[in-house]
Amino acid sequence: MEREKKQSSAVSDIGAWALNVVSSVGLIMANKQLMSPAGYAFVFATTLTGFHFCMTGIIGLVSKASGYTTQKKVPLWELLWFSIVANTSITRMNLSLMLNSVGFYQISKLSMIPVVCVMEWILHGKQYSSKVKVAVMVVVVGVGVCTVTDVKVNAQGFLCAFVAVLSTSLQQISIGSLQKKYAIGSFELLSQTAPIQAVSLLLLGPFVDYFLTGNLLPTYHLSSAAFFFILVSCSLAVFCNISQYLCIGRFSEVSFQVLGHMKTVS
Repeated sequence: MEREKKQSSAVSDIGAWALNVVSSVGLIMANKQLMSPAGYAFVFATTLTGFHFCMTGIIGLVSKASGYTTQKKVPLWELLWFSIVANTSITRMNLSLMLNSVGFYQISKLSMIPVVCVMEWILHGKQYSSKVKVAVMVVVVGVGVCTVTDVKVNAQGFLCAFVAVLSTSLQQISIGSLQKKYAIGSFELLSQTAPIQAVSLLLLGPFVDYFLTGNLLPTYHLSSAAFFFILVSCSLAVFCNISQYLCIGRFSEVSFQVLGHMKTVS
């Protein structure tokens, strides 16, 4: 019986990893077609993220109404705090990509591994093995070398990347800590945070996107093909969001960062 439980757990773990990799890579491909000039030039990235969370929130509400999931209570102030951190991560990542070279943007994302380790040690007193520490030191040295040699880095872009890394790391740590603190499932937590993020991003997204691109959302000509790819993007984002919460709930934030870089290679 114990062996069967371990095998079932291993299959579930592999399924969570696979779902996150496939949905993330698929989402990037769909967004590339939707947002690139050669595709449908829908350049409103922050607003599109609002659409993603809107669909996720709707599915969560339908799931709750049908009795498929139960909703444990999480204090509103914690949901609001998490949403602020998550939205800061989204907007700052977009700004970082705009202000920095693609190389430095990727390197800044890589630096989230040591940042998550330090934040978990400060916030939760978590200890890491010597092998993990050595691996993290290699990452730190590599990030430092690339930062110094990337001549395109500027003060504004560096500050934006710094805030993006901190907020994204804090967001991922918060996902795991909230699930443990309130003994809540990944989908139940996502169902409570998604509506707040959707409303805030849909209200602020068009203004943020105008600042980033100089384009107004109402002036965009929405074709049927572009609308189809928006639906595909939103559908894949639902699986991506769910699998992210699943992975962090099952494993650790550092493991999820390593998975993220495997997705970059993919």
